[in-house]
Amino acid sequence: MQSGGARRGVSAPPAACAAAQGFRRTRSGHCTRAPGGFRARREAAGRGGPRRSVSGSRVLRGGAMARKKLHRPIAAMAKKIREYRALKNRPRDSERFALDYETMRRPLTQKRLPVLAWEDVRNENRLLALLCRLPRLGVGRTVTRKSWLWAYEEPCYWVITKVKADYTAENMDHGRAWGYLTFRGKTEEEVREINKVMYHDWRMVPKHEEEAFKKFTPVQEETIRYLPYPPLLRAMILAQWQKEGKPITEEPMIDLEKVMASPHQRAKKKATGTLV
Repeated sequence: MQSGGARRGVSAPPAACAAAQGFRRTRSGHCTRAPGGFRARREAAGRGGPRRSVSGSRVLRGGAMARKKLHRPIAAMAKKIREYRALKNRPRDSERFALDYETMRRPLTQKRLPVLAWEDVRNENRLLALLCRLPRLGVGRTVTRKSWLWAYEEPCYWVITKVKADYTAENMDHGRAWGYLTFRGKTEEEVREINKVMYHDWRMVPKHEEEAFKKFTPVQEETIRYLPYPPLLRAMILAQWQKEGKPITEEPMIDLEKVMASPHQRAKKKATGTLV
């Protein structure tokens, strides 16, 4: 038998537990929910503000549970293993850029090369296909591209400094290479990795022609200082001069050095001027 008038077979929750859950005990001993919604029940329970649950998670005012971030070493190790396996199982350049010369398709992706590239594929070579035949993989030699020879009159070439060939390729015609770039007669000072080594666009400069190929006399570039104003601005400037009574003896021009100079350069130039 339950004391206090409670229903038979149903145990009434303790007073502290009932208050924590938002209940209130009536005179007859029954438990009913406190009126007024969730906030009123929380106030009736006397447990305002954040509290801790049994698992240690923090209970916020809105009722949301902010779980504590646990350190999972096994999951972290499994993630690293998956990333390492994905890195090791990725296709090599010899698989990505392999080509069926009969159908002009790449076996890995089944993509077909553009029709305009078929002639170069049949007649030209990849960069590593040229370097793998030379001693020391062509370090120190000069290479250029067919597209550069057709597009520019100035010399454009690479001087090879380092080669890392893919020895798993069938003809060892894939890999990476580094060197100094000279583009349109201007040589860079830093070593860079050569891009587009997989293109059938590369040519080797013979040793006895390297000096003549690299010979170049730079042409002095003509710098333009003044440019005419656009028609609307020109008309506005002439109308302003006419309104102010200034004689129109010259054409209004844009001074490029004055326009292109930054405010810092102007202030510096003004500060270094002579005192009057």
